[in-house]
Amino acid sequence: MRVGRLVHTARRRRATLELVGGTVACAALTVGGLAGCSGGQTDLTANAVHLDVSPANGGDGLRPDSVIQVAADRGTVENVTVTHKGAPVEGDLSADRTRWKARWTLDPGTSYTVTATGLGVDGRTHTVTSDFNTAKVKKTLDAALDAPYNKEVVGVGIPIVLRFQQGIADRAAVERSLEVKSAKPVEGAWHWFDDQTVVFRTKEYWPAHTKVSFRAHLSGVRAGKGLWGSKDVKADFRIGDSHISKASAVTHMMSVRRNGRLVRTIPVSMGRGGVEKYTTTNGLHLTMEKDDPVIMDSATTGCGPGCPGYYRETVYAAVRISNSGEYVHSAPWSVGDQGNSNVSHGCVNASPENARWFYNLSYRGDPVRIVGTSRELEPDNGWGFWQESWKKWVQGSALKQSVTAGPQGNAPVRPDGSGAADASGSAPAPSASPGAAPSGASAVPTMPGAAPKAPAVPAAPGHPATVPTAQGEARPNPGPGRSGH
Repeated sequence: MRVGRLVHTARRRRATLELVGGTVACAALTVGGLAGCSGGQTDLTANAVHLDVSPANGGDGLRPDSVIQVAADRGTVENVTVTHKGAPVEGDLSADRTRWKARWTLDPGTSYTVTATGLGVDGRTHTVTSDFNTAKVKKTLDAALDAPYNKEVVGVGIPIVLRFQQGIADRAAVERSLEVKSAKPVEGAWHWFDDQTVVFRTKEYWPAHTKVSFRAHLSGVRAGKGLWGSKDVKADFRIGDSHISKASAVTHMMSVRRNGRLVRTIPVSMGRGGVEKYTTTNGLHLTMEKDDPVIMDSATTGCGPGCPGYYRETVYAAVRISNSGEYVHSAPWSVGDQGNSNVSHGCVNASPENARWFYNLSYRGDPVRIVGTSRELEPDNGWGFWQESWKKWVQGSALKQSVTAGPQGNAPVRPDGSGAADASGSAPAPSASPGAAPSGASAVPTMPGAAPKAPAVPAAPGHPATVPTAQGEARPNPGPGRSGH
């Protein structure tokens, strides 16, 4: 559908560019023998504004990672409107108002219309329109959030955990598409644990009572050879009260603070030790989920019925803090030891009353620091992400940088600690992925045949696998070394 043309009428001609993988149409406005391959205009008045729009008018089957750009010569860009079937197209205007660039890649198999208006030094405005469409893709990227959920109220330590069903070859292109907006600016960074799991963590805890918005602008992103994002992933969530707990295996007490104030001290009993699987992990944990009840079964660690020390116990008010089977939970059988001895198989035992209180208080993402044990929590054991030093965490970014997340989006943090964008935290427009052809010029070759079936999704940090119990229900897999209790 054509919804607009260039302001000044002139003879029009169509050119064809021969490119590897296909051809595209290039429409140009010709005045006095001048022509170009981007939408634009030339005016007979020397001081009239000249606008170049890319992709060009008439472009067909363009790469989805093409970038919409408008450039003004002898004037400024005053307005850019992009219409298509989908979410509004966001863009950034340069400080001198001579260039506008879309922030994100384009939806595959979609028609676009770009209408741009410029103001010339002669005081007159001119408008140019470019119509084009993007190619369809066959092999698409599948992504989902493990945390947080949309509209969830979460703790101050909450990570953003994004998992993919396919391996990501171009992690940098994917990472550039990830946007975090925070009502109260924070510094954070993405960290890749493997080619299917990327996690965002803040440098310091999130401020309590902060609204946060996450958008993975994956549609049109080239994640690997022939692999394209086809839809975005999003979640809006809120940081609740600050709940920070500290439990000591030496004093056998757990203190719980809400918004900085001590609200309860709980007698506890931790792992009895002797062997690694019965030693509670030391370090900064996050609450991951709540179960009421949950079945603790030593068979999941290789000690089944008939094995010395076998147990199968139903426990209540259980708050998971690792993937290796550790919970803070109700343990009426160890009340006499709570506050003076460590007798558990690795969990943090509390009385039924205290465990229920902690269960009701907890959000996902509340920090729980364990001290005084000989076994350190691994960064990839559940949500042990705070165990990683900040320097090492940032090194896990494909872009090797942290960002400031503010009300307007991401801004890369310079080495001197200052943001790269303006004070509002506005995100810079992402560039096309490495190897991308010039915007508005290349077509997408698609592989023949159907896309291969996605592989099964393995367990990943923050998303434990499930194993069947004797009753046939699924429960979180405690992982190697322990089944809790």
